[in-house]
Amino acid sequence: MLTHPRRVAIIDDRGPRRGIEVVVGALHLAELIERRSRTPTVGVMLPTGAGTAVAALATWMLGRTIVPLNYVLKPEELQLVIDDCGTDIILSAAPFLEAVGQSPRVSNLVLLDQQDFRGAPEPRWPARTTDDDLAVLLYTSGTSGRPKGVMLTHGNIRSNIQQCIDWVDFNDRDVLLGVIPQFHSFGLTVLTILPMVVGCRAIYTAKFVPHRMIKLLREHRPTAFVAIPSMYNALLHVKDATAEDFASLRLPISGGEPLPRAVLDAFHERFGLRLCEGYGLTETAPATNVCRPEEWRPGVVGRPLPRVRERIVDLETGADLPPGRDGEVRIAGPNVMRGYYRLPKETASAFDERGYFRTGDIGRFDADGFLAITGRLKEMLIVAGENVFPREIEEVLNRHPAVNDSGVVGGSDPVRGEVPIAFVEMNEGFEFDERDLLGWCRERLAGYKVPREVRRVEAMPRNPTGKIVRRELKKLI
Repeated sequence: MLTHPRRVAIIDDRGPRRGIEVVVGALHLAELIERRSRTPTVGVMLPTGAGTAVAALATWMLGRTIVPLNYVLKPEELQLVIDDCGTDIILSAAPFLEAVGQSPRVSNLVLLDQQDFRGAPEPRWPARTTDDDLAVLLYTSGTSGRPKGVMLTHGNIRSNIQQCIDWVDFNDRDVLLGVIPQFHSFGLTVLTILPMVVGCRAIYTAKFVPHRMIKLLREHRPTAFVAIPSMYNALLHVKDATAEDFASLRLPISGGEPLPRAVLDAFHERFGLRLCEGYGLTETAPATNVCRPEEWRPGVVGRPLPRVRERIVDLETGADLPPGRDGEVRIAGPNVMRGYYRLPKETASAFDERGYFRTGDIGRFDADGFLAITGRLKEMLIVAGENVFPREIEEVLNRHPAVNDSGVVGGSDPVRGEVPIAFVEMNEGFEFDERDLLGWCRERLAGYKVPREVRRVEAMPRNPTGKIVRRELKKLI
C-alpha cells in the first residue's frame, strides 16, 4: 500500500515515520495479534496518529476486521460495542488504559505506546481478501438507540478512495493535514488509508488546538486540510493567523456537519480562502460529494463523486423530485455499506425498493446537479402542520454579529405541537440580548419559524467530531 517506502509517510505528535517503518511495525504487530487472539475482529482505540495506520495494516495482513473504538464513550457504552463485535483484543495507548481496562470481555489489551518491537519481523504475505470481505466495523454514535455496527467491505473502502482520487486528483505530491479522530469514518478512510494508497504525506495531531494548527500549517505547508466547521470557526479567532498561513492549501475541505454560511464568508473575507464543503456518512465509507475548488459555489456540497448515484425523494410518496425541491437524499454506489452487523431488519429498512440507502438527510439538487443539504429528517420540527428544519433558523442566528454558534431543538406546545427553541453561544465581547435576537429572526424568517425563545449557553455540547449534540440541548428545555 505504501508506494514510497523510504519517504517520510507520517508525522504525528511522536515524530516522523518513513513508509518502511509503518510496514515493519505492522508486521511486528500482526505477529503479536496472531499469538494472542483468535477473534476475527480487532479493537483499536488510539489517539489520532500513526498508530491507527499500523493497526489497520496489521489487522488486514491477517485477514481480520478492524473495529475503531470511540474513546469518549462511557464504559457501559463501550462495553456494548465490544460485546457486539466479539473481539477479545484491543490495541490502545496508555491514556485510554482506564477506559478499555474495565471490559471483562477483553483478555488481551495491547498498549502500542509501550511496545518495543525489536529484530526483524517474520515476513508474511497479506491474507487473501476479496472486495466482499469485511474490512471495518464502524459503530454509529447511537443517538437513536443502541450503536449499530456499519459493515464496510474492502471493496467499499477501495472504491471510496478511488472516487476521491478521481474527483480531486489526490496524488503523491499532496500533504494532508488532519486532526479528526480516526474512529470516525472520514478519519479512517480519508485521513489514514488514502495517504497510504496514493503515497502522500500525512500530518496528524491528536488534539485540536487552534494555535497548534496554525503552527502546523506554517511548518508543513499542507495542500489538503480536512476539518469540521467548528474547527474552521475556531481558526478565525487566532489573532496572529494570516492569509499566508493557508496559502498552500488547494483543498480546504469542511465536512462532518453543515458549514454555516457565516463561517464560510468570514474565512473568505479574512484569509481569501474558499472552503470546500463535502458530504458523506459512515454508511457510505464515507465521502459522496465534495465541492471542488474549480466548481466552488456557496451553500452546496458539490456534485456526486464518480460512480455515486443520488436521488431526492418526496417525504410522503417516495417519488423522485425535480431540481429545487427538498426531499430525502438517497444514495447508491460501490462505496455504500454491506449493512448493519447482525441486524438484518435494520439493514433491510435502511435501503429503499431500488437499493438506495436512506440517509435521513434532507436536501435538494440545483439545475446543475449540485447538492445542498438543508436539514435532517429526524430533527425536523412540525410547527402547526408546517415542516421546519433547525438548520435554516441556525443559519439566520449565526449571521448575527454577536452569535458564535447556535443550536435549535423542538419544544412541546399544546396548540402548535412543536415550537423552535434556540440556544446560542456568544462571541467574545458581546452581551446576550434575547429581544434583539428574536427581532433579527422575525426580519428574516416566516413567523412560524421564529424561535419561541432564545437561551444562552457558555458552549455548545459537541461530540468528538464537533457535531452539536442536540439531545443535550433538549435536556435544557
